Amino acid sequence: MDFSSIKNIIFDLGGVIINLDYAKSTDALRAYSKANDQVAFSQKAQSELFDQYEMGQISSNEFRQMLRKEYDLEATDAQIDEAWNAMLLDIPAERIELLRELGKQYKLYLLSNTNAIHMLAFNEIIAQSFQIPNLDSLFDQVYYSHLVGKRKPDAAVFEQILAENGLKREETLFIDDSIQHIESAHKLGIQTLHLAPPLTINQALTEALPAHEG
Repeated sequence: MDFSSIKNIIFDLGGVIINLDYAKSTDALRAYSKANDQVAFSQKAQSELFDQYEMGQISSNEFRQMLRKEYDLEATDAQIDEAWNAMLLDIPAERIELLRELGKQYKLYLLSNTNAIHMLAFNEIIAQSFQIPNLDSLFDQVYYSHLVGKRKPDAAVFEQILAENGLKREETLFIDDSIQHIESAHKLGIQTLHLAPPLTINQALTEALPAHEG
């Protein structure tokens, strides 16, 4: 890929910076279901309950209560949070170092469909693993769906980032592992990079770094 025209990079979080395993959460929640119900949450689709939580339309307490009702869960708040956070795995150190290096040359932005419980958890992973107060400190601006009230693949959230930061879409690269999000950004004229497994950002962005120093 030619990075010569790129000045801004918008990163997805899950599956791009932090490793995810959706099944760990859906299996953990299902274990608390008296009806043994399969939880409808995946990379490609999810039930309205999860959309509402990711859009900040319901609180964490309401989310837990609705989970209990919809899936007949018998679990404490702490058990639900632990199960819900089970999908969040590790953040490889080389990805943090890559972001630090890219930040010297590009404006960096984070766009994540996420929620309050997960945000606490991934910032705790950051704090424990690296000498960084939170994930936000690595970016010029962050956009978390539950805080901005918009989520991918809606065009509105991409347009908000472009407008608020004065970014030209042809100078902006969006990186995501979900094809439906990539397609949405591409239609808006934003340059895109689909990070399909097993491709990692360190492999995909090698040429974006300053030419082989030393």
